[in-house]
Amino acid sequence: MKNLKIYIILLAFALGLTSCLDKYPEDAIPAEKAMKTVSDADQAVIGIYSSFLSGALYSGHLTLLPDLQADLAYAVKGNSNIYGDIWRWNILATNAEITAVYAALYDVIGRCNFLLQNADNIRHNTVVDEDLDRLDQYCGEAYFARALAYSELIKMYCKAYEGDEEAKKELGVALRSKYYSDEPLTRSSLYDSYQFVLRDLDKAAELLELEEDYNPASDGPLYNSPFFSEYTVYALRARVALYMKDYDEAIKYSSKVIDSKYFVLSSASQFMSKDMSFFRYMWTTDNASEIIWKVGFTSTSYGAPLGQVFFNYDYRSFKPDYVPAKWVLDLYGPGDLRYDTYFVSKPTGFAHGLTWPLLAKYFGNTDLYDQTHVMHLCMPKVFRLAEQYLIRAEAYAQSDSHEYGKAAKDVITLRAARYKSYGGGVSMSERNAMQIIEEERVKELYMEGFRLMDLKRWHKGFNRTPQDETLENGNALRIGKDNALFVWPIPQHEIESQGSQIQPNESNK
Repeated sequence: MKNLKIYIILLAFALGLTSCLDKYPEDAIPAEKAMKTVSDADQAVIGIYSSFLSGALYSGHLTLLPDLQADLAYAVKGNSNIYGDIWRWNILATNAEITAVYAALYDVIGRCNFLLQNADNIRHNTVVDEDLDRLDQYCGEAYFARALAYSELIKMYCKAYEGDEEAKKELGVALRSKYYSDEPLTRSSLYDSYQFVLRDLDKAAELLELEEDYNPASDGPLYNSPFFSEYTVYALRARVALYMKDYDEAIKYSSKVIDSKYFVLSSASQFMSKDMSFFRYMWTTDNASEIIWKVGFTSTSYGAPLGQVFFNYDYRSFKPDYVPAKWVLDLYGPGDLRYDTYFVSKPTGFAHGLTWPLLAKYFGNTDLYDQTHVMHLCMPKVFRLAEQYLIRAEAYAQSDSHEYGKAAKDVITLRAARYKSYGGGVSMSERNAMQIIEEERVKELYMEGFRLMDLKRWHKGFNRTPQDETLENGNALRIGKDNALFVWPIPQHEIESQGSQIQPNESNK
């Protein structure tokens, strides 16, 4: 098990590899020169972690766009028009943000392929057992990172999974397991794409397995880590299983995370200091016992400012580009302390003087302020224990046995950690179970990048209802459940690149 020291992730970006889909022989780094020792592998894995700092990924586009495109927020009159085409569903294959997400994910994959393709060569030239163990650790991290990147590509650029037979007919993603290949670029089936992810997760779980004598007290806790672990693997496995509608597997792997007791929900009613609950502390400092994996930042090495578009604070006023949807705000019941942690009502600096709850959740990590300069930087919390409870609740409700009692228990557990005092029960049945779970996902995971995929896999469209001082071009949007843009278009340059046989999506047309 790697010693969990955050500084290793913060070294300079290593091995500046381009996407495997853009790789040609004259561009490739000669493997025999670049990868010789375990130390070289160490530098490669640092590069993999560093690639997740990209503003196209969790600290920017990949987190914000799926929720802004959906029904969770409104563009304010007078805004800067950032992400305007996404919000208005005017999404083209040439859109800069859509292209950036695609490229950044394949950059992660290219880095992983470079390490994995050359690991055997390093292994054959390594005789020290400790070094071989380190190499296994690095390969486990690479397998997981590749699985994570592919799972995100599938989530954004492919249709929802509707069973194995249907998935064999649907387009998946372009799969590459080598740093360079001269095979024509083509998309695998959705079924094969998910199977590739599952195989990578199996390998990652084996290589990242904790030692039998692992002790959090002496070896360091697993929670709040910027590094992948065995339980990061299980968390993604549970998420992928839910997306594949394999509810038994979703229950199995979310239970592994929950029942491990290595992670604990951060209480919104228990305080670590006079004015700071454990839950609020998670969002103001990015530290919490329920964080399974986060993208690590420091004041000198960080990604994009997640909170910028929700505040645009210039030390005189707030001029948010987007504000929360009223229907979302109305979901939070009395005593739900998530509301006061996630939102703060402020007057804006626009001429129309809108006063509205703004997204305090991403105002910024107080440890990452540049002296008095608020940069709206937040470490993306890609996997949290709260999501695992929601995954398991949905899987219980949707499984063949429809275990509504167990689903309700998971929702109650989550609410008990989030309410000032939660003594109420949750009564679930076939009639209301999914409505309760869907609303709980919105309240808990607001602006964490899940909404578009949730609507897609639930086969739901949405209607925006105009609210105060929001842009007319988009604030009354009606989106049907079968709209092609639930699946992002494949970037045009990938379709037109030399040697490419990549098929477009319906949204490309």
